[in-house]
Amino acid sequence: MDQQINENVSTTWIENLALDEINMQETGVINFSEHLDPMHMLEVSSIEFMEKLKERFEIYQTKFNELRSNKNDQIYSIKMFKISNTINDFMLFRNSLKLVVARKSPDVISIGFLSNAGGLFAARLNYEANSSQQIHEIKAHIGPFNNIHWKFNGENVDIDSLARHYLTEFIKHSAR
Repeated sequence: MDQQINENVSTTWIENLALDEINMQETGVINFSEHLDPMHMLEVSSIEFMEKLKERFEIYQTKFNELRSNKNDQIYSIKMFKISNTINDFMLFRNSLKLVVARKSPDVISIGFLSNAGGLFAARLNYEANSSQQIHEIKAHIGPFNNIHWKFNGENVDIDSLARHYLTEFIKHSAR
């Protein structure tokens, strides 16, 4: 449903606006200020961000499994699971290691590894020699005109780079 006019312009908001107006006419329920509510904006943005992130992980996971697959070596495939009772949280699983991506709140997305042997830990970063025991958090920042940016340690997040980094760490940690 999310069409792109070009790679930087999404039309989802206008589609939602039209659907809201149709719903208003059919039900008689009017909400004139929902578009000004930051919690509503964060909820919508975090769901969209998670869907995009899940899509990237699925693309990379599928390609990895195709390249790595061998009829006798199904243990090396990466599996993706939806986390129950959530809107769109998900996890990757391979060789007893889980990469969990979850919305902690409308403005915070957490990403961390869960191991049967070593508990919870985060991906290594280029300035860290070892992984930390803290999970990473991607946080929303609301700018002018309700423009929402997702940030890690104060820096804007690129979804492709994020997916590449965490999937690489996941594959390296789960290799046997």
